[in-house]
Amino acid sequence: MSNEILKECALNEPCSYIKGNAQTIHYKIIQECSKEQCEALIIRGWRRFGVMYFRPICIECTACESLKIDVKNYEFSKSERRILRKNANLTIHIQPPTMSQDHLELFYRYHAYKHKTRDWDPPKIDPKNYRASFVDGHGDFGYEVLYFLGDKLIAVDLIDVLEDGISSLYCYYDPHYSQLSLGKYTILEQISLAKRLGLKWLYLGYYVDGCQSLEYKATYEPLKILEGRPEEDETPQWENRV
Repeated sequence: MSNEILKECALNEPCSYIKGNAQTIHYKIIQECSKEQCEALIIRGWRRFGVMYFRPICIECTACESLKIDVKNYEFSKSERRILRKNANLTIHIQPPTMSQDHLELFYRYHAYKHKTRDWDPPKIDPKNYRASFVDGHGDFGYEVLYFLGDKLIAVDLIDVLEDGISSLYCYYDPHYSQLSLGKYTILEQISLAKRLGLKWLYLGYYVDGCQSLEYKATYEPLKILEGRPEEDETPQWENRV
């Protein structure tokens, strides 16, 4: 399989996490990425959307911290076990990523809710962008986890299953089912899946102190944090987060 990098660049743009800040993002567009190359990037703090891999390289700011859950040593709390039991009647399908009208409508409802409650950008349904972000580039390692209540799709979780862990890409869900705690539940199911597969880690992406949309990640302990921004020829160092 080819892993040709078609384009590599760094762009300055408004920060996605801290209002008023600028950010510099390093992008790689890899047409056909192998599982091994994907993992080599993820363990060094990169993220994947479609064929695009990216990470912040801001000179004056290090607020973005890459986190991963220590799956083997993770124990579900009483409240987390209640959430798992509460959703025991949901049907789960794991398959390569797809796109349907149900996906797009659910994506729109989720973002409309986040626009209202978190001031996210106004939602829009764009099949081309959805496919580019969540369907393309999955290779033999990318999957979607579909959650159904009866015949109704109520949550979609995009993940990469790598050699040593699961990389959590993106999750969206129906806000009309807030009583099910679907955001927390999907994370707990990722941890459960990693345990069943004998994997060590769940890569959560970036945590930014003070960013409401990302702060939930710090509640899943034990956690490790990536030291610095290792290059591809450097060994990444993950330390216990205290």
